Amino acid sequence: MHYLRVLILGVLSVMLMALPSAYAGVNPEDGVYSNALSGKVVDKSSHTALPGATIYLPDLRVGAAADAQGNYTIKNLPKGKYLVEVHYIGYSQHTEIITISGVTSKNFELSETLIEKNEVVITGANLATSVKKTPTPISIIRRDYLDDNISTNIIDAIAKVPGVSQLSTGPAVSKPFIRGLGYNRVVVVGDGIRQEGQQWGDEHGIEIDDYNVSKIEVLKGPGSLTYGSDALAGVINIVPPAPLPIGHIKGNVEANYQTNNGLMAYHADIAGNNNGFSWGAYVTQKQAHDYKNKYDDYVFNSRFNNTNYGANIGINKQWGNSRLSFTSFNQHLGLVEGERDSTGRFLKLINDNGTEGEATATGSDNKSYSIMVPKQQINHQKVVWDNNLYLNNGGRLGLTLGYQLNQRREYGDVLNPNEPELYLKLQTFNYGLKYYLPEMSGWQTTVGVNGMQQKNENKGEEYLVPAYDLFDFGAFAVTSKTFNKLTLSGGLRFDNRSLHSKALLLDEEGKPASTGDAKFAGFNRNFSNISGSVGLSYEASDRVVLKLNAARGFRAPNIAELSANGVHEGTIKYEYGNQDLKPEVSTQVDGGIDFNTEHISLSASLFYNHINNFIFSRKLFNAAGADSIPATDNDAGYAAFKYQQTDANLYGGEFTLDIHPHPIDWLHFENTVSYVKGTASHATDSTKYLPNIPANRWLSELKGRFKKVGGPLKNAYVGVQMDMNFAKNDVFSAYETETPTGSYTLFNAGFGSDFVNKKSKVLFSLHFAVNNFTDVAYQNNLSRLKYAPVNEVTGRAGVYNVGRNFSVKLAIPIDFK
Repeated sequence: MHYLRVLILGVLSVMLMALPSAYAGVNPEDGVYSNALSGKVVDKSSHTALPGATIYLPDLRVGAAADAQGNYTIKNLPKGKYLVEVHYIGYSQHTEIITISGVTSKNFELSETLIEKNEVVITGANLATSVKKTPTPISIIRRDYLDDNISTNIIDAIAKVPGVSQLSTGPAVSKPFIRGLGYNRVVVVGDGIRQEGQQWGDEHGIEIDDYNVSKIEVLKGPGSLTYGSDALAGVINIVPPAPLPIGHIKGNVEANYQTNNGLMAYHADIAGNNNGFSWGAYVTQKQAHDYKNKYDDYVFNSRFNNTNYGANIGINKQWGNSRLSFTSFNQHLGLVEGERDSTGRFLKLINDNGTEGEATATGSDNKSYSIMVPKQQINHQKVVWDNNLYLNNGGRLGLTLGYQLNQRREYGDVLNPNEPELYLKLQTFNYGLKYYLPEMSGWQTTVGVNGMQQKNENKGEEYLVPAYDLFDFGAFAVTSKTFNKLTLSGGLRFDNRSLHSKALLLDEEGKPASTGDAKFAGFNRNFSNISGSVGLSYEASDRVVLKLNAARGFRAPNIAELSANGVHEGTIKYEYGNQDLKPEVSTQVDGGIDFNTEHISLSASLFYNHINNFIFSRKLFNAAGADSIPATDNDAGYAAFKYQQTDANLYGGEFTLDIHPHPIDWLHFENTVSYVKGTASHATDSTKYLPNIPANRWLSELKGRFKKVGGPLKNAYVGVQMDMNFAKNDVFSAYETETPTGSYTLFNAGFGSDFVNKKSKVLFSLHFAVNNFTDVAYQNNLSRLKYAPVNEVTGRAGVYNVGRNFSVKLAIPIDFK
C-alpha cells in the first residue's frame, strides 16, 4: 500500500505542476478572467421572448435565467469551448458548443415541442455532451417523470427504464440491476462521488433521498473507465439540483399520500444565489405502515419511515467554483420474515412476561406506523467538497473530496428491542482529481486519479462480515473528438485495490477474545487490472444515429463474497464467503441505432457481455441431499449459501418505439421491450442459467401531454400503461437456489397538471396516479420476499408484491422576490 500512496503523490505533483505555468504573469484585474456569455432567448417562430428560460453550462455548473425580455448574462467564465444547454418547458432543449473568449454574445431560438431530442449527459464522459455523441446507451430520467409516477424509493422510481430492474425486499428496499447485473457491479453516484453503504446486502437500498434530485442518468454498460472497480454493469448518476442563477431565491413544498400502505411523505427545500454565493437546504419525512395484496392481505412488518435532510453552500468567482454539501439519510424499516399460523395469518414476536413468544398479527398491528422487531436502522451521512479551478491556458482542474459514514443496525431480540445485534459501521473517504486539458486539434482529453479508503467495523454482538480496511486507487485518461458527423471516444484506466480483513476469535459466550473459535480468519488480498474502452457515434443524417462501443471492465470481489460467515437476516439465509475468489473481468460489445422523424422515434440497443470469474451465491446441500443448516449462531434454521465462480455470458438488448403523429404531437404511444439472458459456460442443465436475472419485459404506454389547456390548467397530462413481465423459467434451479416465476401484467394510469394564475405563473401542481389498478397478485422474479416460508393454508410460497395503490401528490413552488 505504501508504493501506491507514493504513486498517488507523484501523479498529483505532476498535475499540480501545471498551475504555476498556467498562471504565470496573470493578474485577475488585467481582464484575463473577464469572460462572460450573454444574449437573448426567444421563440423560433414568433421571436417573442421566453422569460425564465434557463441557460446552463454543465461542465462549469453555472447558469442563468432569462429576464422578462429574454435577456441573460453569465459572468466569471473561463476561456475555452463548453457545451451550453438551454431549456424552457414545452420547448425542445437546445444544446450547442460555444467558444468563450472575452465577452461573448449568443442568442438562442427554441422550437416549441413536447418531444425531447437534445438531452445532455455527464455520466461516463470526460465532458458534458449530447446523448447523440455518446457511444454507450444512456437513459435520462428528469424530475417531471419522478412526479408523474408512483414510487417509494429512488431505485423504484427508475425501475421502468429499459434495461433497468430492481431487486427488492418490500417497498422500502430496492437495489438497482442493469442488464441482469447488480449489487457491487453497479456504481451509484450521488453529489459527484460513488455511494458506499454495504452494497452487497439484499435488505437495504440506496441511501439517497428521492426528492433531492434534478435528474438521473443511467449508463448501461461497463463504466469502469472513469468510475473504477465495481462499475461492471453500469452507472446510475443521481444529479442533485444545480445552483440557482444569480439573484434568485426559490423553494418548493411537496406532499404525497399513497393508499396501499398509508404512505405519507413531506418535503421542503429552499435555495438562493447572491452574487455568486449559492446556498440550499432541504428536509424530507416519509412514513408507511404495512402494504397489502389480495393473497397475503397486509404483509406484517413491511412498514418503514425516513427522515432525510441536507444543506449546501457554494461560490462561483473568477478563479472557478467551489461547493460544499452535506446530506443525511435516516431510515427505519421492519424486516419481513413471513412466518404464519395455521390459519395463514402472519405471526409477530412478542415479549411474553420476559420470554420470547409469538402471536397473530391483527388489523391494528398492520395499520401501525411503529417499527416492530425484527427491524433495521440505516444512517448515512455524507460530506462532499467539489472544486473547479480555471487555468489561464484553457484547461481546468477539478478536485472532489468526500466522506461517508454508513451505520447499519439490525434488531432481532424482542426482549431488548433497542439493542442492536448486528451493527456495521462503514467509513469511506473518496478522492478524485481531474485535469481537463485545453482542446488540442479538436481532441478533448481528461486525465485523473480517483479512489477511496474504507474502514469497516463490527459494533454489535452478531457478525456477518469481518472488520476490514480497504484502499482503492485508479488512474485514467479519456479523450474524444468529433470528425464532422463521427464522434470517437475512449480511454484507459489502471486500478488497484488492497483489502486487509481482520481476524475475529470468539469465546464460549460468543464474545471477542484473544483465544477461541475463529469466526473470521485474517487475510490480505490485492487486486489490480487494466480497463479500457473505445466507441464511436455516427450521425448518418439528421434522423439516424449509429453507435458502437467495446469495453473491458473489472470488479474485485467484495467483503461478503470473500469472507461472510453468518445469518443474513433480511435475505433469510446463512452466508459463507470464499477467500479463493478471483476478480471478475468483463468484455462487452454494444451496438445501437436511434431513428427520429416527425411521427416516430425508434431506439434499439444490443449487447454481448462475457464475464470471466463471475461470482454468484448458491445453496448448499448436505450429504443426505437436504438443505445444509449451520448449527452455530443460526437459531432460525436458515439454509446455507456459499459464493462460487464460473465464466458467464450475458446478452440481450432494449427496443423503444415512440409514435407521436404530427401534427398531434401531444399524443405519445410508447413501447419498450427489455430482454436479457445470462448463462454459465460449461454448466449442467440445473446450473446453466445465472441467478438473479430479471424477467423479460414489455412496457406500453399511451399518454397525452398538453402544454396549453385553458383556464388555470397548463402542462397537463393523462396516460395509461401496460407493464407485462414474462415468465421466468430459465433459473439457477440447482440445490433449489432459485425458483421459477410466473408471468403477470400490471396496468397503471395517471393524470396531472400545473395550476397557473392569469400571468401563467405556476401556483401549484397536482398529480394523481394508480399502480396495478386491476389488483393483480404477483411476485417479481427479483423479489427477496418470494423466498419467505410457504403459506400452509394456500400452499403459496413466499410473500407477494404490492397490490392496487392510489397516489396523490401536491407540489407548490415558492419564488422569493
